Amino acid sequence: MDKSSGTNKEVHMPNLVHWPERISYAASDFACNISFSLISNFLMFFYTDAFGITAATVGTLFLVARLVDAVDGPFWGICIDHTHTRWGKSRPYWLWFTIPYSIFCVLVFTTPNMSLEGKIIWAYITYIGVDVLYSAVNIPITSILPNLTNNPNERVTLSTIRQFFGTAGGTLVSVLALPMVNAFGHGNEQKGFFISSIILSIVGCVLLLNTFANTRERIQTKESKQALPIKTSLKALKHNWPWAVIIFINFIYWMGMQTRNQVTVYFFKYNMNAAWLTSIMLGLQLAALITVAITPWCSKRFGKRNTMLAGMLIAIAGQFVMYLGAKTLSVGTIIAANIIVNLGTGLVSGLIAVMLADAVDYGEWKNGVRAEGIVTSFSSFSAKFGMGIGGAVTGWILSMGGYVANHAQTTSSLNAITTNYVWVPMIGFALSAVALLFYKVDSFEGKMQSDLRAKHERERQQEK
Repeated sequence: MDKSSGTNKEVHMPNLVHWPERISYAASDFACNISFSLISNFLMFFYTDAFGITAATVGTLFLVARLVDAVDGPFWGICIDHTHTRWGKSRPYWLWFTIPYSIFCVLVFTTPNMSLEGKIIWAYITYIGVDVLYSAVNIPITSILPNLTNNPNERVTLSTIRQFFGTAGGTLVSVLALPMVNAFGHGNEQKGFFISSIILSIVGCVLLLNTFANTRERIQTKESKQALPIKTSLKALKHNWPWAVIIFINFIYWMGMQTRNQVTVYFFKYNMNAAWLTSIMLGLQLAALITVAITPWCSKRFGKRNTMLAGMLIAIAGQFVMYLGAKTLSVGTIIAANIIVNLGTGLVSGLIAVMLADAVDYGEWKNGVRAEGIVTSFSSFSAKFGMGIGGAVTGWILSMGGYVANHAQTTSSLNAITTNYVWVPMIGFALSAVALLFYKVDSFEGKMQSDLRAKHERERQQEK
């Protein structure tokens, strides 16, 4: 370990993953993002402006769904720790739940002719359903990473490629969603969203099944070869401070990101009177691919913690520029702000999964329990909980500002939109930056990995 730079000097490079498997693994995040980005970025707009539900009602729905997440995230994690099949612990979930998830991605944009109360009940059933099933196919993307390889640098590479694909998928939908809705709906937003969701769900379904077929869980430990009791799994979290820090960051970071992303369409439709700019601004997420691509180099050179911290600080600076652009309604300034923010978040998103994989290792190193499912399941829970709180905050702030769908907005309503677009994300990035100061794994990762390799070798010798 090179303590002066906080980086690891590699002794050997075991368990490299070949490119076909790398691409298949990354395709899982592309698949999740093309379907769920349509939901996370446009569902509130769909509910308020196409389906006819009030912003306050939608905000409450998002909060209730997060209460369900308090159960479903850890539930799927425990299920993974109890799973022992010929396909492994995480892979089977893509086989079992991809098709049900894809079906609910369509149902959530289906608009049956009902009373207002019926619409609200339909929204609750379909949104909570797609949310629970999303966990079933998304948690394995993170839980499988510690078992794809035990090489720290290879994990960063895998996570970087995954994030590159995920960002590309999310950006693709962000750019094409409204044009697709307009093209397929011919002015009927309900029809446009429905057909678009069908197309994206089919593509996502094929890609997730491909991930199942072409990935392998090659890191096999004593714990991974047997079903872990819940009580044993929970021991992996005891005094697991790296896990606690990353889970908090995952929550507060995605709260800010969700608020920012879902209110973008409102900001450009009402504040800027230029709804056509929405796709362009969301398309600037492509800037994140630049910093995603250099994340492995930055991580080796400066350490994972410092790389992510730099990303948060860049994003904060971008949000301040966004404030200036929103105040002056300057399109050029807002474009510059979006580019800066996305450059910053590109250094963040890909490292969250890597740091959670490190938390899996830390739980085994400190507590003698390797519980990939329960440790990583809180990633999905914390991210979705943050996104749900962000959605609820957005709806409530819009409601308090007096937002009325498809009408000219009052000054207080426009200020509410700006608050969601500028200040809530900035607070999320700032709190995440503070939390990162307590993340210390980079300073002892070399010893941790060395000790674990020795432990796994002893276990293999005992099995012979």
